[in-house]
Amino acid sequence: MTTLRVIVEEALSPVPSGVSRYTEELTRALIATAPPRCDVEGIVAASTEGQYADILDRLPGLTGLHKSKLGRRQLLSAWQHGFTRLPGMIHAPTLLAPLAKHDRLNTRGQQTVVTIHDLTAWLSPESVDYRGVGWHNSMVKRAERYADALVVPSHTVAQQLGEFFDFGDRVRVIGGAVSPSLRVPADADERAARLDLPGEYLVALGGLEQRRGLDQLIAALALPDSGDIPLFVIGPDDNGSGSLREAAAAAGLRPDRVVPLGFLRDADLSVVLDRATAFVLPSLLEGFGLQLLEAFHFGTPVIHSDTPALVEVAGDAGLVVALDEPDSFAERIAAAIGSVLTDSELAASLATAGRDRAALYRWDNSAEKVWQLHADL
Repeated sequence: MTTLRVIVEEALSPVPSGVSRYTEELTRALIATAPPRCDVEGIVAASTEGQYADILDRLPGLTGLHKSKLGRRQLLSAWQHGFTRLPGMIHAPTLLAPLAKHDRLNTRGQQTVVTIHDLTAWLSPESVDYRGVGWHNSMVKRAERYADALVVPSHTVAQQLGEFFDFGDRVRVIGGAVSPSLRVPADADERAARLDLPGEYLVALGGLEQRRGLDQLIAALALPDSGDIPLFVIGPDDNGSGSLREAAAAAGLRPDRVVPLGFLRDADLSVVLDRATAFVLPSLLEGFGLQLLEAFHFGTPVIHSDTPALVEVAGDAGLVVALDEPDSFAERIAAAIGSVLTDSELAASLATAGRDRAALYRWDNSAEKVWQLHADL
């Protein structure tokens, strides 16, 4: 029996994120697509019995759960400095991995694969706290020395990575997909009423750090082309860069034009995305853009920047806003919003193209590529 040991620690993150969803969905798909005589074991930091039970409940089919004696913070530090090792075939859905020197050619069954989702720590370090930048630098340097392979979600990230580090032919591009749990629930009307969703609204992701471009979207709402449509924002209202309502007030908008929703469970998220007039992703930097695929999945028209990863993932299914002239970016966002609001044929075309595009990305395909990668090693 061959066991793939997956580090599922990020699935226990108290704050939902693209990385935590990626970890959970990929692990679930690895279990479902395991080849004959192969199984999957999870690895987590020291946690509570409730958290252990939660992981086993969310990931049925795990053949075991390796429970470190170290808590999360201690484990991050220990693996950063190479103090602890784990035997076997290890897959890390992030850079958090026990990377150490080993004989790649002659040590059968000993291999470690890590994942880098984006180059934010290097391309936009101001978006990451200084400890996070230091940890990422340390871990990617260890990966450069000791990892058997490196997974990235897009060719864009692969290219960007090559500008900073030399992984040679060890890089594999394996993207993500929409979670099967994202589907319109039977009580959608009740949820929409509780969330106070109007007939028309935009939806975007929270966080006012510069790389997300949300400040430009808020500025666009103050321009005539965007009409009087409100914006509902999923995620943190205030992450240290100021609150959304403060940003809206500074742009001269009424308080009801920008509505923070906080973090949503999948059923509520599905309703919000499904009923939105458009999803707007004006990011200046992305590694993949899973949220873009999620909006596509529901047939919601998507407006996005031309940052390379988003163009790669979206193909021609979204309405693209160029970043090349920053001073007029907000005006171009407003014009794109106005186009979707006033052109029903355009909106319908984007909806159809989005659904088709999202269907090209499947978790079972991603998992099968991971299994093949480990088999190749």
